[in-house]
Amino acid sequence: MKKRKGFTLIEMVIVLFIISLLLLLMIPNLAAQRQNANEKSEQALVTTVTNQAEMYAETHSDKFDLESLQKDKYITDNQKKKLDDLHYILQKDGDGKWVLEKKASQS
Repeated sequence: MKKRKGFTLIEMVIVLFIISLLLLLMIPNLAAQRQNANEKSEQALVTTVTNQAEMYAETHSDKFDLESLQKDKYITDNQKKKLDDLHYILQKDGDGKWVLEKKASQS
């Protein structure tokens, strides 16, 4: 009798089944990690631009907006676009500090 090299059909089906199970377990975790990364990235952007607004306020007038920050190179065009896409506005809070807040959704 000759011994054949290779895998049997049953072995291949079992391997595919195990790979499928691993993917089913990983996909929800990957989606959650992506969402978490997006949230952290948004928080970092808001913190950076808020700090830039405070720096801008120290040397410029008290009334300005994101366009002023962009025009005077305190924030990049990319940062401005991301903030617009995320619907953030720059305004003063109760303590007189500049903060970025989400625009109220218009439904």
